[in-house]
Order: sequence, then structure tokens, then C-alpha cells
Amino acid sequence: MILSYNELHGLVDDNVISADHSQINGTSIDVCLGDEIMIEDIHGGVIDPSIKQPLNMISIKMRDEGYILSPGEVVLACTKEIFNLPNNLSCEFKLKSSIARVFINNMLATWCDPCWSNSVLTLELKNDTRYHSILIKPNMKIGQMIFFESKPVPHEKSYAVNGRYNNTVSVTASKGV
Repeated sequence: MILSYNELHGLVDDNVISADHSQINGTSIDVCLGDEIMIEDIHGGVIDPSIKQPLNMISIKMRDEGYILSPGEVVLACTKEIFNLPNNLSCEFKLKSSIARVFINNMLATWCDPCWSNSVLTLELKNDTRYHSILIKPNMKIGQMIFFESKPVPHEKSYAVNGRYNNTVSVTASKGV
């Protein structure tokens, strides 16, 4: 079941997501960009994703003026909101339509399992335009989270036990093996 307006207020009240009540929509909660991003290091190389080898990335703190995302450029960014999902809730990130309409794309790693906790959501953003640079800024609304209720997940099968990205409160590259 997708949670709606009244249930979403309860999630904010219970600190399942550290959002403000003004961010709540009918069936989603808006999320904003944090102030840290990771950009690709110019000293690239060959990486092996089958062993979860990360790209060479440089972490930078965005100032209030933001960061200009060039055509075709990719960055790792994160939400400013922190998540603490119980064992019966999952959620999924969707871009805001106004963001998608300027062709910022997110690379689809958007599912959050039950018991993912004390973490921000890392986003894989790409400027899909050919001729336009796009300004991204801290605190700008980037997307929305849709929450799904399920039967409780057994602790030993939950993200608390099997996840790799709990307790990540800043943008995080792929964690190696």
C-alpha cells in the first residue's frame, strides 16, 4: 500500500524522514539536495563494477551559489533528509517533474529497503542536455519519496543486517568489497 497524506505526516512526526511538514504532498514527500557532491576525478582509469570498485571521485561542498552541471556531466549528490525506515516500510525516489523537464536525470538506484537507517539518499545525477549547463544548489527540491507499507521483514533479512549503506550521512560512492 502506498502511504498518503495523513500517514506521511506521521512519518515526519516519528522521524522516519527528517523532513518538514511543508514538504508533504498527497502521496509523497519532497526531498532537497544536501550541500555535498562528488565529482568525477579527471584522472580516470578502468574500474570493475563487478567487484563494486568505485570511480575516482572528489568530494566538494557546494556553496549557496551552487554547482554548474555541464552537458553530459555526472555527479553523486545526496538528499539533506535523513531516513530511518522501520521493518515494514520501503520507499522509492522519483525526480520532481520540473527537474526532469530540464533533463537532469537520476540513474535509477532509487529503492530504499526496510531498516535502512540513519542515512541520506545518494543520488546519481546526470545532465542529459547537449547544449545547456544546469545549476544545482543546496536545499533545492530535487525529488520526492513514495513510501510503501509491507508486512514486517525479518530482522536477519533486513537492510539493517544485509545493507551496505546504513549510517551514511553524506554523499557516498560505491563501497568496495
